[in-house]
Amino acid sequence: MEVYTVKVATGTSEYSGTNNYIYVTLVGEKGESERTVLDNPGLDFCRGAVDEYKVTSPSPLGPLLLVRLEKQRYWLEDNWFCRYVTVEPPGGDTVLTFPCYRWFIGDTKVEIREATAKTPMQDSLPQLLEHRRKELQERQATYRWVTWAPGIPRCIDAKTEADLPQDERFDNEKRSDFEHSLHYALLELSLKKLAIRFGKSWNDLEDFKRIFWKLRSPIAEYCMEHWKEDWFFGYQCMNGSNPRMIRMIQKLPENFPVVPNMVQSSMALGTHLDIELKAGNIYLLDYAIMDGIPTNTIRGRPQFIAAPLCLLYLHPDNGLMPIAIQLEQNPDRDTPIFLPSDPPLAWLMAKMWVRHSEFQVFQLLSHLLRTHLVVEVFCVSTLRQLPAVHPVYKLLSPHLRYTLEINCRGRTQLLSSNGIFKRVVSTGGEGLMILAQREYKVLTYRSLQPPRDFADRGVFQLPKYFYRDNSLMLWEAIHSFVSGIVSLYYHSDEDVTEDQELQAWFRDITQEGFTELPNFGLPSRLTLEELSTLLSVVIFIATAQHAATNNGQFDWCAWVPNTPCTMRHPPPADKDAVTMEMIMATLPDVSQSCVQMAITWHLGRAQPDAIPLGQYAEEHFNEGRAQEVIDRFRAELKEIEEQILGQNEGLELQYLFLLPSRVENSITI
Repeated sequence: MEVYTVKVATGTSEYSGTNNYIYVTLVGEKGESERTVLDNPGLDFCRGAVDEYKVTSPSPLGPLLLVRLEKQRYWLEDNWFCRYVTVEPPGGDTVLTFPCYRWFIGDTKVEIREATAKTPMQDSLPQLLEHRRKELQERQATYRWVTWAPGIPRCIDAKTEADLPQDERFDNEKRSDFEHSLHYALLELSLKKLAIRFGKSWNDLEDFKRIFWKLRSPIAEYCMEHWKEDWFFGYQCMNGSNPRMIRMIQKLPENFPVVPNMVQSSMALGTHLDIELKAGNIYLLDYAIMDGIPTNTIRGRPQFIAAPLCLLYLHPDNGLMPIAIQLEQNPDRDTPIFLPSDPPLAWLMAKMWVRHSEFQVFQLLSHLLRTHLVVEVFCVSTLRQLPAVHPVYKLLSPHLRYTLEINCRGRTQLLSSNGIFKRVVSTGGEGLMILAQREYKVLTYRSLQPPRDFADRGVFQLPKYFYRDNSLMLWEAIHSFVSGIVSLYYHSDEDVTEDQELQAWFRDITQEGFTELPNFGLPSRLTLEELSTLLSVVIFIATAQHAATNNGQFDWCAWVPNTPCTMRHPPPADKDAVTMEMIMATLPDVSQSCVQMAITWHLGRAQPDAIPLGQYAEEHFNEGRAQEVIDRFRAELKEIEEQILGQNEGLELQYLFLLPSRVENSITI
């Protein structure tokens, strides 16, 4: 009789344990063990427990291939989350680990494989190849594509988060915190609305300070004090929540008729606009994508948008400064060019309109489309086409955690016809979808790669562009890490081509996920180098890029005049007609301001269960060589952390959004 020592690890989150029957069968090359009920004296399978059992076999099983786990109901249904199983064969041979990391719902049977990552070419036994095939067959039935709306990336077939498989749902603690924090923020702001309505009216910019109670941050308070200053406007173009818009130009757009004498007072001594254009010191923000977007109607009142052009100058002493703003794409008599030399309220109003466009573009395009929806394509493809033993599945899995649920919640709670955007955002309703469709049409794979994006925008020489500097450090670390892992399992382009699961994954991405994108620019075939780049792009977007756009949204949007979610009157056509009364009538009202503050706090705050970049709650790789690559990645991230902290030491306004310890491993909010 052969005796195997089996340890079973139960999940650590609430309700992971079970009082149902759990059975195990060990499957080897030479046969199977007895089907054994796992039952020790006392309670088994408690939350966080690692329980040990003896499993017998009448004859040697040979090399172990699979562990078969079964759950059967005992009185009441009680779901169970299994982390992993370890098996020590007779004679004290090397202990084998079988990762599981899944929920057992109802009476169910699951077979799991030993942790060593393997491509299909590295499996030769028919039983293991059949296991791969069946796992994918089941997954493809569970995870299906659907078109949520035409003209944007396709997504998971789930109308709400409740339709998702339990393995993709938030843990109970995450769900409770998510729902509690939203209710807390909205409750506090409801109290503020009452306090304001029973106090004096909302008629001055200083009144916005009255919604700063407990929901506050150092940057938000700094913003409140400095938001009118031109240097701070320029700083946000580089290091705010939408740092990807700014580009260097050496020729003015034809629809932006700025002439040198208009902006001469903004220039340094001894120079003028034409010289600075040639020198590469003139930059542009162009919100042409906003032109003609349908606007929202809120409580019976139409809202308004603009499609501004903003010219910025890299002043040798003052840094990046706005020097001219046109609020519509087509210049005419009713579309003046606003200048810093204009009446102060007119210039301030023009900058507010640019920042209002910034809110729409960063929330819907830079944040929602270019991180959440792009990563969801890779998430669905990975679940449909790669078995758990595949090295690419193991590599990507930690960076896809919770993404399907947060995206489902976004579609139902933020973007739907009765969602929060419809209630308070000027592009809510029809407009937000048209805006996303426009961006999707021009989305390129090249723009998702930081080195190429910065080169194409001509911003490598821009000083104090901390987002760029930190992004490039993280990109290099991620690319080095990914290349190290990929090289362990693929040694040539032929290895990549022969992996039929990987090829199916790539086809799913290009043919099912990113449909209607002829100019997206993904390679026509995957090479070894292209595979490393593509996987690096996915992980960079899911971690650093999302952190850069999401994590600062409360900081930059809490002071509502700095980044207003909507505008209640059209852009001014007469510079001299701008008054404080016009500004207050145009900015979001009390209710809209409170909701903007609540939602940006709720979405931008640090998550209590966040797993930082490079840390793994689930251990998918157990090979020593893979662990060495992970350890090098962590060491590099630690160096980056120290470098960023050193760069920020003594700075009044610190840029810490891409500090590795603050970058979450996946899109979870």
